[in-house]
Amino acid sequence: MIRTRHDLTEKTWFITFTCYQWIPLFDIANAYHSVYKWIKYIDDNYRIKTMAFVIMLNHVHIVIQLPDSVTNLNTIVGNGKRFMAYELIATLKEQKQEPILQRLSSACSEKERTKGQKHKAFEPSFDAKPIYTPDFLHQKIDYIHHNPVNGKWNLCNEFTDYPHSSAAFYVDHKPHKQVTITDYREFF
Repeated sequence: MIRTRHDLTEKTWFITFTCYQWIPLFDIANAYHSVYKWIKYIDDNYRIKTMAFVIMLNHVHIVIQLPDSVTNLNTIVGNGKRFMAYELIATLKEQKQEPILQRLSSACSEKERTKGQKHKAFEPSFDAKPIYTPDFLHQKIDYIHHNPVNGKWNLCNEFTDYPHSSAAFYVDHKPHKQVTITDYREFF
């Protein structure tokens, strides 16, 4: 697999990562907390600020701002996915979700197995787009916040009611219970 090395001259990024084959693992395992832990970890340890986010049933969209000290986005996201995968798999084992565990296990290649990987919880890559302009930032934040009510999702009636999103912070001025959100309006 070819890995993209991201040029970190831009400090604000729109990132998306997805559960393996779009399986709704966050929902099945009720493991939204694993994403919250990762967001707190990158803030506490790398000073990476979260400007907007949504945790969907099977994927995550997040807009983050990197400090100058962060030089490798792949490591930050890759380690986060690995950390979340351990928690997801542990929860699925506790729940005795054998068919899903078998599916995730059979997805591992022989090479991955020799490296110790037992389950594939996420797609191997992630999407990362640098934010160059305020218009692009607004487009991505609008997309993130409306994701729970768009298309097939219909996870709530009002997009600000979805609990795993920063929408209520921006629209209703409510702090999120799990995430310290850095207001993008202070920077753009």
